[in-house]
Amino acid sequence: HVQLVESGGGPVQAGGSLRPSCGASGSIYGAACVGWLRRAPGKEREGVAVIGSLGSTRYADSVKGRFTISRDNAKNTLYLQMNSLKPEDTAMYYCAARSTCILGSIPPPADFGDWGQGTQVTVS
Repeated sequence: HVQLVESGGGPVQAGGSLRPSCGASGSIYGAACVGWLRRAPGKEREGVAVIGSLGSTRYADSVKGRFTISRDNAKNTLYLQMNSLKPEDTAMYYCAARSTCILGSIPPPADFGDWGQGTQVTVS
């Protein structure tokens, strides 16, 4: 298993940027498929972006071109660079991990076995 702790959320104005990060511990982190998911008020959890152990990435259509996911395996840290933020990006953002990524898509939230506690992003 992987233990995950998010930080770096907060309030931001529309059009602004944030870069939440997720610190991980656990021997499998370097090999794991890790990603960012979010839950907006009144909505189901949804995948935002994932990155495989070799750096391949997938993004939800709603964030393509605005968000960038990256990982630093030496530091066991996952990042999400969020630019051009919109009010509809307001949500609790979670990092999550599973053993492998699914080629060409973001796995459904239920397929991630390890989760952080979340960091709130509020865009106004």
